[in-house]
Amino acid sequence: MQKPVENDVFQYAKMIAAEAAALTLDWFQSHDLKVDLKPDNTEVTDADKVVEEYLRTAISKEFPDDTIIGEESENFSGKTSRRWIIDPIDGTASFARGVPLFSSLLAMIDESGPAIGIIHLPALDEFIAAGRGVGITSSQPTISVSSVENISNSCVSSSSFDVPWWPENSLLKIAASGAKTRTWGDGYGYFLVATGRIEAMIDPPLYTYDVAPMLTIIPEAGGRISTWDGKTELEDKVGWVATNGLIHDDLLSLLSS
Repeated sequence: MQKPVENDVFQYAKMIAAEAAALTLDWFQSHDLKVDLKPDNTEVTDADKVVEEYLRTAISKEFPDDTIIGEESENFSGKTSRRWIIDPIDGTASFARGVPLFSSLLAMIDESGPAIGIIHLPALDEFIAAGRGVGITSSQPTISVSSVENISNSCVSSSSFDVPWWPENSLLKIAASGAKTRTWGDGYGYFLVATGRIEAMIDPPLYTYDVAPMLTIIPEAGGRISTWDGKTELEDKVGWVATNGLIHDDLLSLLSS
C-alpha cells in the first residue's frame, strides 16, 4: 500500500492549478493572441509561457528544493524526490483556434510514484484533481470510469489517427474491433475516460508533461493506464493507453501486434 500524498501539498497544488487555469481565459479567443511555432513544429502562445511561469513561481515559492519540469522552459533540478510536471495549455492547437477543448495540466511525482494529477478544462468550467490515496475532487458530482466490458461496445478516442503517428497495423486492428473511434484528443480525451463518458484513450508517443497527471487521475477514478507494452512508470516519448480497466488487456493485445 503506497503512502497517501500529504494533504497540505495536495491542497496547495489544487489552488495553484485552479489559478493557472483561470489565467488561460485572459487570452482565450483573443484576436491579439500571438502564436509561434517551436522547433518541433508545434504551436506556442504567450498564454502558454505566462501560465507556466506562474506555476513555476508558485511551486518554487512553496517548495524551493523540488524539481520542476515544464513544456515551455528549461527544467529546474531540485534536491528533493518530488518532481512537479507542468503543461500550461495542453491542446494549444485548439486553444489558438478558439476551440474550448484545451486543458491545463499539473502533476507531482514523489519517491513512491505518481502522487498528484490535476486537469482543468477552463473554457468548459470542468476539472479533476486526484491525490494518491486521498481520492478525487471534481466539478462532477461523482467520478468513475464506465462499466462497459468489451471493446465492440466501447468508444475509443485518440488525439489523432494519422499514419505514421499511429502504426498502421495497430490502427487497422482498432478499426476492426467494432469500437466507435473519435478524436476527442489531448487531455480532454483522458478526462472523458475518467468521467465514464468513453472507455479508452490511446495515444502513440507523448511527452511526459502530456500524460503525467493521468497516472494519478485514471487509477483514482477506477481505471487503468499504461504504456502500449503494459508498463506503468512514467516515460517520455512512448505510447499510452487509458481505459476503464475492463477492456485494458484486450486493447493492449491489439496494440502489441
